[in-house]
Amino acid sequence: MDRLTAMRVFAEVATAGSFSAAAETLEMSRSMVTRHVGELEQWLGARLLQRTTRQVTLTDAGENCLRRCQQMLALADSLQEETDTHGDTLRGLLRVTCSVSLAYAQLAAMLTDFLSRHPQLKIDLNASEAALNLVEARVDLAIRISSDPDPMLIARPLAPCESHLVAAPAYLARQGRPEQPEDLGRHRCLSYANFGKHVWRLSRGAETREVAVAAYFSANEATALMQATLAGAGIALLPTYLVHAELAAGRLHTVLPDWQLPTLTIQALYPSRRQLSPAVRALLDELVLRFANPPWQAVVPALGSAAPGPQTLHMR
Repeated sequence: MDRLTAMRVFAEVATAGSFSAAAETLEMSRSMVTRHVGELEQWLGARLLQRTTRQVTLTDAGENCLRRCQQMLALADSLQEETDTHGDTLRGLLRVTCSVSLAYAQLAAMLTDFLSRHPQLKIDLNASEAALNLVEARVDLAIRISSDPDPMLIARPLAPCESHLVAAPAYLARQGRPEQPEDLGRHRCLSYANFGKHVWRLSRGAETREVAVAAYFSANEATALMQATLAGAGIALLPTYLVHAELAAGRLHTVLPDWQLPTLTIQALYPSRRQLSPAVRALLDELVLRFANPPWQAVVPALGSAAPGPQTLHMR
């Protein structure tokens, strides 16, 4: 038995909670996954997993074994990378996670370009709004938007994340354009469930306003909110990285453009500086370079209270 492979298979089953999901990730048959786990259990003389028709869970022995397996796999991967005789060739599998909207709008294209220059490398992108445990999920790099990242993780700022209040031209033509923050109370508003769901904070110089939002539609995912906004559902608070193309094309207009919303930070998060693989370092450096001049900061429509129509763009 290849014990290292068996450990890798067991760790994947434990993380995924499913033999079938592990088989798909590992590009291996389900029967082979079952065989590897069974042989590992036989070698250790302990049952590692409780199997039912609905789920797979760890036994007490399995929890201890998983921690040791993850440590040994990390050491094995590090040893392979340090003794690699192929020079600067990056290889292996990188697990990356980010929000759905960031993956859709920016990161998927960046990762595709990165892979085109490193054909021996594979990337598994987990687009999710959930705050994953990077160690348990075996995630190498998380790209998150936050002003207060997990202090247990190493954080590297990539770019500011600004937001705008936006609406479709059809909605503004039908309902009118708010002139002051207080006017938002008379409009149909769409809220992001995980940020500013009930209160929108706006500032203009030293002046600040907090506006209570009675959102008739909310979602935990920004791309869904953008689609609803494009359909004329109302006014939404959305990140610039997601809506900049829609603003430039005139499919969305800014609302209250003189007022600013809180700026968060796009951060790269990883568990430890120790044993950071060359592939992770290379990807991290790539993201720092790409986000240094993000495309969404190039142009932002400057719309006053004029009726929806052709937009004038100005450089930020």
